[in-house]
Amino acid sequence: MSTSIPASPRSKLSLYLDLIRFNRPAGWLVLVWPTLVALWVAGQGFPGWHLLVVFVLGTVLMRSAGCTINDIADRDFDRHVKRTTQRPVTSGQISVREAAMVGLVLTLVAFGLVLSTRWEAVAWSVPAVLFTILYPFTKRFFAMPQAFLGIAFNFGIVIAFAAVTGEVSATAWTLWLANMFLVLAYDTEYAMVDRDDDLKIGMKTSAITLGRFDVTAIMLFFGLCWGLIAWVLAPYQLGWPFWLGMGVAAAQIVWHFSLIKDRTREGCFVAFSKSHWIGAAIFAGVALGFALK
Repeated sequence: MSTSIPASPRSKLSLYLDLIRFNRPAGWLVLVWPTLVALWVAGQGFPGWHLLVVFVLGTVLMRSAGCTINDIADRDFDRHVKRTTQRPVTSGQISVREAAMVGLVLTLVAFGLVLSTRWEAVAWSVPAVLFTILYPFTKRFFAMPQAFLGIAFNFGIVIAFAAVTGEVSATAWTLWLANMFLVLAYDTEYAMVDRDDDLKIGMKTSAITLGRFDVTAIMLFFGLCWGLIAWVLAPYQLGWPFWLGMGVAAAQIVWHFSLIKDRTREGCFVAFSKSHWIGAAIFAGVALGFALK
């Protein structure tokens, strides 16, 4: 007769780290690379250690805060989705009040970092927080909540330009638009993983809205992102490093198609989880291009 050993209760620290997706760095890497591109372009090269630390830490903190807000807003829906049933708030291991306090502390620390930069950056950080809070609730009524997510995610680009130059230029807004298409691409891949569950519970996502055109739309989004970045940064004459980085990014986009074309959960999740490498390739090209210019 075999006996099973009950699982030991998890520590609060372990639950909090799970709440902020500490073990899933892909979620903040997709945010940090476009932000670093913006910093380098705005500063015409290395922006200095102060701004680098502020924006890397701020990105990690705000992504973590966003996860807590998302889990609070979606706790009833997450009970019906295979992938999310054991999230700390959904499973009751962390209370809504605790999660809210964690999110508040993370947001305040991130805001404190921005306060060490220009006032223009501080001003732009206010709507960034508001959009981060509102995003989870758009899944109830908006057919393409991933677009709203893109707005929230892209504030790092706007704030970076404001912190370096004191203004948000046309170049900044073009990079913002390019990254909007990137967010639409990889987050639709993510939405494809949960499409069956989301249909049952009435959640709205781009994967559901796009239907049988999902893969085509994703490739179009990737292509628009790539084209806009190539167009807006070509005048900076960053030479072969930039075009090599763009070439590596294009190769990854082709690889993404091979992963998602059959619409399997596994393939779509791998595509999403590896999507940050597209931004990494572009940033590497930009940084090296400015360094050798």
